Amino acid sequence: MTDYSDITVEDDGYVRRITTNRPDYRNAQSRRLLEELDDAFAEAGDDSGVRVIVLLGSGDHFSGGHDLGTPAEKADREERPRQEGVRGKFHHSREQFVNKTLRWRDVPKPTIAGVQGFCIFGGWMVASAMDIIYAADDAMFLGANFQYFSIPWDVPPRKAKEFLYESRFLDAPEALELGLVNKVVPRASLDDEVMTYAKRIAENDPFQLRMTKMAVNQMQDSQGFHAHIGAAHLMHLHSSAGEADADYALRVPDGRRRPMVQKAFEHYEIRKAEREAK
Repeated sequence: MTDYSDITVEDDGYVRRITTNRPDYRNAQSRRLLEELDDAFAEAGDDSGVRVIVLLGSGDHFSGGHDLGTPAEKADREERPRQEGVRGKFHHSREQFVNKTLRWRDVPKPTIAGVQGFCIFGGWMVASAMDIIYAADDAMFLGANFQYFSIPWDVPPRKAKEFLYESRFLDAPEALELGLVNKVVPRASLDDEVMTYAKRIAENDPFQLRMTKMAVNQMQDSQGFHAHIGAAHLMHLHSSAGEADADYALRVPDGRRRPMVQKAFEHYEIRKAEREAK
């Protein structure tokens, strides 16, 4: 297997574990991390010894979103400057956040995400590309009109509008109720629960697993999934046209939270205080 900088990869029997490994930055999704994930998923998809792929995030949080300004990301942007203008913005956004995520969604093997802590914007995108999502009981999901806008396929459309209009977090129980996640488990047992399920799947015939995944994905595709993702990406670019940076993350580089994120955190703190008061 390939050695990486921002992710780790290991095998446990027929299960390939891919873990994002930037815990100090809440696993913020840098250019390098996304490209390493893309390579790791492709390698796992081609490896006949792998039957199931598990995606995890190290540390307290699955992902705080896209990397907007860590030292490593700033240095990377200086070394690899992006094309300027609308063409450059479209190319970068489409390749990094749409094409890659679609490839992960269509990798020819079952995929399972184990989500803990914050799963914000880009984190939601990556998790939603997996076939199955197990959430720890402390998981908090924050969605928006982001690049890979699968939300109306992840949850009922009217419920999607409800929480997107409000710009608020979904906690694990609500995510389960809406069908975004498959199961909620105690934080301490998330890894064991995910691996137990993954190993159970891996006992089945890999070709039948592949055909089953293709059949389910084809149902969505015949209903217009790919066309929707492409159109929604253009809407995302329009909605972010007036912003200095269209990416999303927990905080912008100067430490201020973006207005929608600030509102979501204010709502989160209120709900947290209410729960603790009970």
